[in-house]
Amino acid sequence: MTLKPTLTALLFSASALAAQDSATGMQQLMILDTQDTRHLEGFLWYPAQANTTVQAHGNAVWEPINVAPDAPALSGQFPLVVLSHGMFGNARNQAWLAERLVAQGYAVAAIDHPGTSTFQRDLDHQRELWNRPKDISRLIDHLSADPRIDAGHIYMAGHSLGGFTAVALAGGRYDPDGFDAFCAAMPDDLVCGIFDRWNVAKSPDDRIAMAQDLSDDRIRAFAVFDLGGTQTFAAKSLGAIDSPVLVYGAPVDLEGLNLDIESRALVAALPSALTTYYEPDSLAHFDFLGVCTENGLVILKDEEPDDAFVCAEGREARRAEHAQIASDVSAFFAQH
Repeated sequence: MTLKPTLTALLFSASALAAQDSATGMQQLMILDTQDTRHLEGFLWYPAQANTTVQAHGNAVWEPINVAPDAPALSGQFPLVVLSHGMFGNARNQAWLAERLVAQGYAVAAIDHPGTSTFQRDLDHQRELWNRPKDISRLIDHLSADPRIDAGHIYMAGHSLGGFTAVALAGGRYDPDGFDAFCAAMPDDLVCGIFDRWNVAKSPDDRIAMAQDLSDDRIRAFAVFDLGGTQTFAAKSLGAIDSPVLVYGAPVDLEGLNLDIESRALVAALPSALTTYYEPDSLAHFDFLGVCTENGLVILKDEEPDDAFVCAEGREARRAEHAQIASDVSAFFAQH
């Protein structure tokens, strides 16, 4: 698909020019659940005034981004991008993308999904995967009242299980019977194994909850980063999605995802006129995480050896991939 400039793109370009002399503002988010069962925590990043104090926001494994906590925002409103992390990830995983999008004039928000985040692994929350898309809708509810946010221009990007979340919000409908049949034929499939361990859609009530319409038509376009779970969706529902979708597939296999039944199958099922697909030869599943520090791989090998592979080739090659991905995503959202 050829990217063509639009009036929206020109307007966003003007916003980006205004943001060049800006800092990346950051505020912590806390969205309380009235039932006191599923509080959401995360971050909002936004174009802030440049004459403010910035600090590094990162750790010993991941290179930081420079942020200005609670800094005054630039004047005007910003289009919003909401992010959804992967399995046992967290709101910081795509901070690298947030920083780049803020420089283009976007506000960006991310939360930790209870049950499937680094810090929250409650088994009931893991099982209740239908709440992941609802988390994003709650995040949008919360931010739509913020005067800095242009509620008419909301976009979403999701990585891995966050990609599954994005497809559900775009209109993909979970197909319990179809997925059962798929897993009976391919019991070694990665997603089948994960959903089985998490007891996803095992009870009649859970099957109904998983199969409900979880779409949110406030989201104008989606970016899906090497998702897992295409085989869980009814093909008819994927074909009926009427929002533009940018899909990235990662052919370097570090996670066990099969592109033929994941990203490539998703692209084949989506309306072709609304779908853009990229599959860079060197891209790996965890290249959508941050750039690793010089000592990141060593630290992981020592403290979390089973996870050390996430920093394999995780520095300069990943940095270059991030620049391209951010450019593609920004251009894609600016069209819509």
